[in-house]
Amino acid sequence: MPYTPPELHNLTFSEIAELTQRQKLPPVEQWKPQHSSDSKMRILSDGKWFHDGGEIKRTSMIRAFASLLRKDDDGYWLVTPYEKQSIIVEDVPFTAVELKCEGNGKERTIFMRTNVDDIIVIGPQNSISIQKQSHESLIPYINIRNGLMAKCTRSVAYELYDIGIEESEDSADGIGLWSNGCYFRLST
Repeated sequence: MPYTPPELHNLTFSEIAELTQRQKLPPVEQWKPQHSSDSKMRILSDGKWFHDGGEIKRTSMIRAFASLLRKDDDGYWLVTPYEKQSIIVEDVPFTAVELKCEGNGKERTIFMRTNVDDIIVIGPQNSISIQKQSHESLIPYINIRNGLMAKCTRSVAYELYDIGIEESEDSADGIGLWSNGCYFRLST
């Protein structure tokens, strides 16, 4: 049976919270492999994964590789307890492809789903940062885990800015929004 990603808009908030609790990832941050090599893999800025020049299209394979991804001071690595393999990441490894909100203002909680089906709650551990691109647009990035980031797709960025503009109508501090008790500025 083919895998169907959990679309947030079809789930209740309690179902989303349960999914975030069930996500189990290997403890790649604890592993200290002795051997290293080149994976011949690349992640493009649009979130597409390639191996040896060919695109990896099986989402289950991409999710498996993503669960082994780690960012160190010297780059990105696919890590097992025995070996680490370098991987080229053009921008950041993930894209935020969907969001769902519950509540308003300081009581708001924003849930995000990435292209590898990680579901996270925007807040203290999963913060939003804004980066200016060369063409002067401001792009939201989300901290997913241990320094691994997701760039918001255009539709998710528009949704965030719509929330921020509505929430910041009377604010002199620019555009921003709340999630899980944290305030995030969306403007510079």
